Amino acid sequence: MARVRTLIVDDSATMRSLIAAALRKDPDIEVVGQAGDPLEAREAIKVLNPDVITLDIEMPNMNGLDFLEKIMRLRPTPVIMVSTLTQAGADATLTALEFGAVDCVGKPMGGVADAIQAFAGLPERVKAAASAKLRPLSSTTQFRQPPTRPGSAPSESNFKPNGRLVAIGASTGGVEALLTVISRFPGNCPPTVITQHMPAAFTKSFAERLNRSSAAQVQEAYDGAVLETGKIYLAPGGATHLEVVGQTQWRCRLVESDTVNGHRPSVDVLFHSVAKAVGARAVGALLTGMGRDGARGLLAMREAGAATFAQDEATSVVYGMPKAAVEIAAVQKQYSLDRMAAGILNTCNIDAVETH
Repeated sequence: MARVRTLIVDDSATMRSLIAAALRKDPDIEVVGQAGDPLEAREAIKVLNPDVITLDIEMPNMNGLDFLEKIMRLRPTPVIMVSTLTQAGADATLTALEFGAVDCVGKPMGGVADAIQAFAGLPERVKAAASAKLRPLSSTTQFRQPPTRPGSAPSESNFKPNGRLVAIGASTGGVEALLTVISRFPGNCPPTVITQHMPAAFTKSFAERLNRSSAAQVQEAYDGAVLETGKIYLAPGGATHLEVVGQTQWRCRLVESDTVNGHRPSVDVLFHSVAKAVGARAVGALLTGMGRDGARGLLAMREAGAATFAQDEATSVVYGMPKAAVEIAAVQKQYSLDRMAAGILNTCNIDAVETH
């Protein structure tokens, strides 16, 4: 198999060297070039034709968002954003992910040791990005904020919750996927918990963005939060896993423990807790992402009587996590991204329950 040809774009020579060192540890990746700004990168792309580009947000001559837009319009290529772990960096990165970037990695604020740890998983992300499905960016598309009202979905007036709880897991490509799904949830949606693989500094901004796109209330999960109709909780990145506990009243629990499947928070941890606490009253959905996190947990949910769904291959940016769940018979039904919200909501609606 041909090696993944990668171009590194960052205005810091030190950062370029650290990223290159991390990627060169994987024999399946070839660092074909480096560029200090988008003008250099533009020429390098023409000459080198890379399979994947790592792209800094803040650079001289042209910022990373503007350059990403040009890449996706003129020469669509998988891009991984490398962003500072700041509020501004998080907001810009989320915008980039909505409009074509495949993945994001937090740029460490500390020294070399922090960078080595931060970039340890970058080779796998680069290889996943190389096979990602890119969404075309038309000449009329502009970077935008998410819609303030939900799109097509059962409206609040014709949605009658039937007492279920929804658990959703996602990774690579999950920002756009979750925005699509959650924007269609009505204000009286079933209580919902989400684990998305994302750097810790980004999850608060992402929860705020989801909140702006949905009629429901979306926020970062906190320990002890009561799961109620119309409320959606996103697992905070970094130090904890999100679990659901309680029998008569479901609550969020944040647990400090080791990574699971290389992730913290882990979708498997969330799904296993939902299988135990909620059982047949749950609905599980596994969206786009690389790896296998969530597959075993979704199987546990199905075995507990829950309805279980996965995003289909055609609309997944990376069909890793959904495929892993399908392979072990954890999935009752696959939906395209455009139909996922309706599939979940119909299962949770007294008047419109689908058969599986």
